[in-house]
This record gives sequence, structure tokens and C-alpha cells, in this order.
Amino acid sequence: MFTGIIASLGSIKAINAKSGDFELVIAVGKLDMSDVQLGDSIAVNGTCLTVTAFNHDEFSADVSSESIKRTKLQQAKTGDKVNLEKACTPDTRLGGHIVSGHVDGVGQIINVIENGSATDYWVSAPDGLAKYIAEKGSITVDGISLTSNEVSGDAFRLTIIPHTAQETTIKSWQIGTSVNLEVDVIARYLERLMSYQTPEQSRQQKDDAMLDLLVKSGFTS
Repeated sequence: MFTGIIASLGSIKAINAKSGDFELVIAVGKLDMSDVQLGDSIAVNGTCLTVTAFNHDEFSADVSSESIKRTKLQQAKTGDKVNLEKACTPDTRLGGHIVSGHVDGVGQIINVIENGSATDYWVSAPDGLAKYIAEKGSITVDGISLTSNEVSGDAFRLTIIPHTAQETTIKSWQIGTSVNLEVDVIARYLERLMSYQTPEQSRQQKDDAMLDLLVKSGFTS
């Protein structure tokens, strides 16, 4: 689990092909690696990856076909800047919100507007994700815990202060930039809870639908 508070701005040092997937070597910047162990989780632009090798300057992680399909890591290039966060511990301050590191889809920056000392970014969400994004709700964008200040259709607005932009990849965002999106996990669980049907309820629903069809077709009354 993560909090969406970025600890370091790293960069992709190498991309190595590996049995249809690939391995990333990440230069960690100022990320403290003193307590990292093999198998630990580090979020790279919001994608939870497992450390397979490391030293105090860098770490390696395998990227599966699922992660390639779901995230903008499919567009990764050597030299790209990436947001880094180690998995939280029981004594970590929850300064952002609960982040799983499981990216739901890739959005795109569609407008950039100066707003005093801050900057507004409008982001379009892919099909199926917009319903989870609420005004003044939490959303993870490239691993950063942010607030959607306004929602319009499948797009939402972020207002970014200079400090947040300077410490993350946001300073390089422009119209057309792709971003990893993870919606609030609470919204996903609520949807599942509200839509779940027991096998008996599902069978009854199918029986009722069949009976309705027979009545409308004149076979019964």
C-alpha cells in the first residue's frame, strides 16, 4: 500500500527485454534505499513494482504484460523521469490517501490553464473510469495523491501548486501527456457491494426476465 506522497523523482536508466516482458532499471534520485530489501514494493509513476535487485543508487524491477497493458509503462523510454514512492509501513504518515499501486487505466492531459501561482490541468479519463471520479474526491495521477476539483463528463480538473509540480513529473506535463490513473479504492468496493448478487438472486432475475418475455410474446398471462 502507498499514500501517493512522492518521495523522489527518479529516472529510467535502462529497459531490458525479458521473455516478452521487460525489466526496468531505475535511478532513484534522493530515494532512501537503506531499508529496502529484495521483494519490496516501490511505486513507479503509481505502478507497484517488485524490487528484484538494488543498490543505493538504483533498483531493478520486472514489468509484466498486465502492467504493460494497463499503464503508460508501455510508452517508457530511457531517460524518462518517474515518480517514486516506497510502500508505506505501519508508522507512515498517511498524508495523501490509500493507494494500492494498481493502475486502472491511462488518461491524457487535455488542457493546461494558469491559475494565479497554481496551474489547472484538465485530464480525460478512459471509458469506464469517469464514474468513479467525484468532485473534491481523491485520485492518483502518476502515483501522486491529488484532488479532482471539478468533473465534467469524462474529464476532471486538478489544481497544482508550484511545490507539487517541482517535486514530481507534473512540471513536464503538457497537452497530450499520458498519465496513469488509479481511482479511489473505496469507490470500487462500493460499486461491487451495491451490484453484487447471490447466485439465487441472479437465477431469480433471469427467471423473471424470461417470464416477462413470455408474457409480452403472448405465450402466457
